[in-house]
Amino acid sequence: YALLFERFLNPERVSMPDFDIDFCQDNRWRVIEYVRQRYGAAAVAQIVTFGTMSSKAVIRDVGRVLDLPYNFCDQLSKLIPVETNKPLSLAKALAAEPQLQARLDNEEEVRQLFDLAGRLEDLTRNVGMHAGGVLIAPGKLTDFCPVYSADGGGSVVSQFDKDDVEKIGLVKFDFLGLRNLTIIELALQYVERLSGERPNLETLAFDDPQAYQILKDGNTTAIFQVESEGMKKLVRKLAPDRFEDIIAVLALYRPGPLGSGMVDDFILRKKGQQKIDYYIDDLKSCLEPTYGVIVYQEQVMQIAQIIGGYTLGAADLLRRAMGKKKAEEMALHRDLMREGARKKGHDEKLAMQLFDLMEKFAEYGFNKSHTAAYAVVTYHTAWLKAHHCAAFMAATLSSEMDLTDTVKIFHDDAVANGLTILGPDVNASEYRFTPVDRRTVRYGLGAVKGTGEQAVTAIIRARTANGPFRDLFDFCRRVDKRLVNRRTIEALIRAGAFDTLDSQRARLLASVGIAMEAAEQAERNAMQVSLFDLLDDTGDDARSHGPLYVEAPPWSERQQLNEEKLALGFYFSGHPFRAVQAEIAHFVRRPLAALEARKESQLLAGLVVAVRSKITARGRMAFIQLDDGSTSLEVSVFNELLESERAKIREDEVLVVEGRIQRDDFAGEGRVKVVAERLLTLAEARGRFARQLRLSLNGQAGGNNARHAVQRLRSLLAPYTPGECPIRLSYHNAEASCELVFGDASRVRLEDGLLQALREWLSNDNVRVDYA
Repeated sequence: YALLFERFLNPERVSMPDFDIDFCQDNRWRVIEYVRQRYGAAAVAQIVTFGTMSSKAVIRDVGRVLDLPYNFCDQLSKLIPVETNKPLSLAKALAAEPQLQARLDNEEEVRQLFDLAGRLEDLTRNVGMHAGGVLIAPGKLTDFCPVYSADGGGSVVSQFDKDDVEKIGLVKFDFLGLRNLTIIELALQYVERLSGERPNLETLAFDDPQAYQILKDGNTTAIFQVESEGMKKLVRKLAPDRFEDIIAVLALYRPGPLGSGMVDDFILRKKGQQKIDYYIDDLKSCLEPTYGVIVYQEQVMQIAQIIGGYTLGAADLLRRAMGKKKAEEMALHRDLMREGARKKGHDEKLAMQLFDLMEKFAEYGFNKSHTAAYAVVTYHTAWLKAHHCAAFMAATLSSEMDLTDTVKIFHDDAVANGLTILGPDVNASEYRFTPVDRRTVRYGLGAVKGTGEQAVTAIIRARTANGPFRDLFDFCRRVDKRLVNRRTIEALIRAGAFDTLDSQRARLLASVGIAMEAAEQAERNAMQVSLFDLLDDTGDDARSHGPLYVEAPPWSERQQLNEEKLALGFYFSGHPFRAVQAEIAHFVRRPLAALEARKESQLLAGLVVAVRSKITARGRMAFIQLDDGSTSLEVSVFNELLESERAKIREDEVLVVEGRIQRDDFAGEGRVKVVAERLLTLAEARGRFARQLRLSLNGQAGGNNARHAVQRLRSLLAPYTPGECPIRLSYHNAEASCELVFGDASRVRLEDGLLQALREWLSNDNVRVDYA
C-alpha cells in the first residue's frame, strides 16, 4: 500500500515492476525489490541472522551425522529441560535431569553423542536472512558495513545482525508480511478451481450473517487474530454482529483494556445491560460505534477537536502526550482544553471531566486505522470458512505444513466443521493440501516428514507424464531417484500414501530396497528385456507370474498408527487409545473432553503424546499432554511425584491420572487444568480396579493333553507374578467341566504382554478382565 501510495504521489519517479508471481508465494519480495529500485541496489540490503547450535538442536544435528535413529535423538532432546522458554545447556541439563544423566552413564551411544555435542554447542550453525529486516543506507552500503551475496548471487545481505547494524548508526526497516494474506489468495484460487468463479473480496459486503455466526460460535481456529482460547471466549461473550464490533474486539483484547473493565463495559452496553452515556449530543457520532466507550486513539483526537477546538495536528500532539504521560505537556493541554471548551460554549467542568476520561483511556487506546485493516482480514477469513470451508482449510493447512502440531490442530478443526480429510496418496495428492470438493480435502504430500518440495514435484511430474503409478516397483522405476530417495519413499509408505496401491504397509516398507535396486537395474539395462518391460502377448505384466515383494508380517493397528505418527506427526487414521477405551471406561467415567472442575480428586486417562519439563521456584515439574481421541489435555506433575513416578511417563503409552481438576479461565470458557496426585500405568490401574482375570480353557488348548495346557499356562503367567489380580479358570473337556480360583501366590500383573499372549493362545473371547 505504501508503494502504491508513493506511486500515485510521484508517478513520474516511481516504477513498480510487474513481476510474474509464483503460485501463491509470499509477495514481500516485490516491496523489497521496489526499494532497491527506488533507492539504488547498492544502498539496500537485507539483514543477516545467525543460527546457533542450542543444546536441543545440537543433539539432533550430531545424531543425524552419526546416523543414529531419529526417535533416539528426539527422546534425548526432549529430556533437556526448558527454563524461561530457553533450553538449558547440556551441562546444566545433565545436572538437572537425572534420567538424562542415567542414560549417559549406561549407554555408549549417548556418551559418544554428548561428547561431540558438547564441543559444538552454541557454535554458529548457519547464516540466514531476516524475513522482514531491510537496511536503506544514505549511500553505498559497503561504506558502512560488510555485505555478502546470499544463495550464490541472490539478495545482498549485511554481515552485521539486527543489533549491530543499529549500533553503527544504520536505520533498520521492518517490512512485515501476513501469512494470512497468502492463505486468502490460495483459498480464492481453490474456490475458483472448484467452482469456476473467483470471489471478489474487494466488493464483498461486511454484513454476512454466516460469517458473524462463525465468530459468535467461537469457531475461530484459523481465523486471523481470534484464534487463541482467550479470544474465542471473548467473541462468544461479545457475539459480534457488525463490522465495527470486529474492529473493537481486536483493539480491546489487550492486557490494559481487559484489566481496566473496558471490555466488560463494552459488552454490557452492546447487550443493553448498561446505560450508554455520550456525555453530550455532540459526541454521539464519535462514541456511538463503541457504545460510549473510548476505545481508539482517534476518538481521543476527535473529542479534543469537538470539545476543545483542537486542530488535527494539535489533537495528535495531545494523543502522544497522553500516551507518554508527560506531566508538563499534560498541564499545558489541560489549560488549552479548558480554554477551547469555553470558547465553543461547552461547560468547563464537563470539559475537564472528559479530559480526565481521555487521559485514562489514552493509556489503553489503540490505533483504529491499524485494527480496522486487521479486521478486514479477520472478516474475510471468517467469510471463507463459512462459505468455502474446504478451500479455506486446505489453504490454511498448506500454510503450516512444516509444523505438525499446528497441522493437527487445523486437521481436527476441519473434521469438527464437517470436512472429510483424505489421506496422502501418491496418485492423487499434490504438494499442498487441496480441496477435492466443497466438503473434502486431500492431504498434501509436502506435509509428510522427509519429503520436501523437490521430491514431491518429481513425483507429480512422473505421474503427470505417464499416468498413475501401478505399484511400488513402477513408482521406483519412474521417479527421479536423485530427488526421491529411500527415506522419502519409506516416509510416504508410513503415512499411507501407497495404500491405494497396496494396503500392506509392512510389506511395502520391507520391499523398498529391492524395488529401488530393481529400478536401478532396469535403468542400466534400458535397452534389454528387464523386470519392468517384460510383457506377455496379452499385455499382462510379467510381475504377476512371481512375487517380487518381500513378505513381512502385517502391522498391528497400534504399530501402524505409531508409524503413521512418525511420518505425519500425529495419529491420522485412528487413535491407539480406542483399543483400550472400552476397558478403561470401567473405572474412568468421563473422556477428557467432558471433564468438569470439582473439589474431589478424579480419574482421567489418555495416551501420553508429549512431555515437557520445567524448573520453577517449587522445583522441577513436568507437563504431560494426554490425548484420548476426544481432546488433549495438559497435566501438571510437581517435583516429588515426578521424581517417584518418572518411569511411568512414556510417550505413546496409556497413563491413568488421579488428580485435582480446576477451571482454567485463562485458556478459555469450559477449559480445565489438572494437577496430578497419583500416576498409574494401565497395568497398575487394572490391578487396582479389576475384580479378576477370567480364563476359559478347553481340552483342545493343550493338544488334547491337559498337562501340556497347564504347563503352558504356568509359563505364560510366571513372568507376571507376583501381582494383584486373582485368576478364575473355567476348564472343560469332553468328559467334565470345572471352575478353579487360583491362590494368592498366583495373582498376576495385568500387563499388555500377558493379555496379548493369553489371547493369542486362547482367543479374545476366552480371556476377560472383570471389573466390579
